[in-house]
Amino acid sequence: MTVPTTPKTQRVCFLLQLRPDRMDEYLTIHEKVWPEMLGALTAAGWRNYSLFVRESDGLVVGYLETDDFALAQKRMAETDVNARWQAEMAEYFVSGDKPDEQMRPLFEYFHLD
Repeated sequence: MTVPTTPKTQRVCFLLQLRPDRMDEYLTIHEKVWPEMLGALTAAGWRNYSLFVRESDGLVVGYLETDDFALAQKRMAETDVNARWQAEMAEYFVSGDKPDEQMRPLFEYFHLD
């Protein structure tokens, strides 16, 4: 008998760097994320998504869960709302690049359920 398997949840953590002089404005924007953007994230497979900021210097820590991060990113990249959101958010980051193109998952070496 074959036991059905469920996809393993991939936990993803990444770092981004805000421009400290633009941090307050960036945080205010995130108080009212566009409903269309929230829907697109959910439809693309992003779950339990959180963003944290170190207020002293604008270091952003992002965390999400998904079945396949590369696929979830691809699905988001294919949406018009994501293109608009990323273009607007780029000016808040030190690099000036679209934040979703800067996401480099950190290596998970320990997890406690």
